[in-house]
Amino acid sequence: MKQHSFDPQARGALDGVRVVDLSRLVAGNMLTKVLGDHGAEVIKIEPPEGDTLRAWRVGGIETSWKTICRNKFSVTLNLRHAEAIATLKELAATAAIFVESFRPGVLEAMGLAPETLLAINPKLVIVRVSGWGQTGPYSHKPGFGTLVEGYSGFAAINGFADREPVLPPMFMGDAYAGLYGAGSTMIALRHAEMTGQGQVIDLSLFEPIFAVLEPQMANWRVTHKLKPRTGSRSTNTAPRNAYRTSDDGWVCLSASTQGMTEKLLRSIGREELITDPRFANNPARLKNIDELDGIVAEFVASRTLAENLEHFDRTGVTIGPIMDTQRLEQDRYVAEREALIEVPDDEMPGGMLPMVGHVPRLSATPTILARPAPKLGEHNEAILGVETCARLRASGAMPG
Repeated sequence: MKQHSFDPQARGALDGVRVVDLSRLVAGNMLTKVLGDHGAEVIKIEPPEGDTLRAWRVGGIETSWKTICRNKFSVTLNLRHAEAIATLKELAATAAIFVESFRPGVLEAMGLAPETLLAINPKLVIVRVSGWGQTGPYSHKPGFGTLVEGYSGFAAINGFADREPVLPPMFMGDAYAGLYGAGSTMIALRHAEMTGQGQVIDLSLFEPIFAVLEPQMANWRVTHKLKPRTGSRSTNTAPRNAYRTSDDGWVCLSASTQGMTEKLLRSIGREELITDPRFANNPARLKNIDELDGIVAEFVASRTLAENLEHFDRTGVTIGPIMDTQRLEQDRYVAEREALIEVPDDEMPGGMLPMVGHVPRLSATPTILARPAPKLGEHNEAILGVETCARLRASGAMPG
């Protein structure tokens, strides 16, 4: 794994774009991570106790905060104080982007309604992250990713038919919202730069994950059949599954074209099945998937993981290992692509923090590593000035 160092002088494509980020937890922080990785000045406005994401510790270390909030600044304000709100308005006047994730109506109650912010800064792009959106019958409800992962239809199709629906073991709904949000923010920023007109982005957690599940609704309209839970199988192509090797490893295989299926059958010494009516085309294979899966599973189970990978790589079949975190840390591909890098961190075992590298890869304007995730309130004086911080501390609008 390649070691990198933070460079405070690094500049990205969004250099000069100021982002004021009031969001909490994952979705908003994922959104501003993308912006910060490309050079935006992301100012996290944290309450005195800090962003809730800081509480997601492993072994006492803020691993989520450290990895998701790199390249950001931290300013602590108690937004229950009028002076803190006034300071926030001053920051908004200098910003290009304003991100918040309060329940709908809370921003208005704070005196920071979009109309107020746009009056201060007409070019401001305001991103409002919420569970269910700013409008609609559920707008008043609190929203966490788990709820939208269930409500969107994802859990209903995830897992095995004879067991309960399975929610994802990571913050999938929040991540999709953050990534959709980053894209929409850049669209709105482009519009603001061209026209001088800011706008409000209503970003729910529900709609991004609902969107990536297409074409489920169109399929339902055609068949009026619910998509079943099929484990690692596909309802569209066969064979596609996870198979156990003789040394208890796992491989995943997808033969989603006729040519690849034929290559697979030749590679396992079953060329005669290519013309077998049960497996001659994709609809037939889907009808006889249990038998076909058994044939593939038997071949894979007779060989170790390494033997399977060598064999199928040599024969050009689309198969690969199912990796766990331990294996990924030592993986050559991950290391050489710098998909995973490590940076200095005194709190981490061995003094190094592993984190995702450059995503995506831009040839002229790559992502940057300017600074580690900030300590709580680390940049109060750098952003607001010594005198302003002294005044805010005296009034209680900033923790002492």
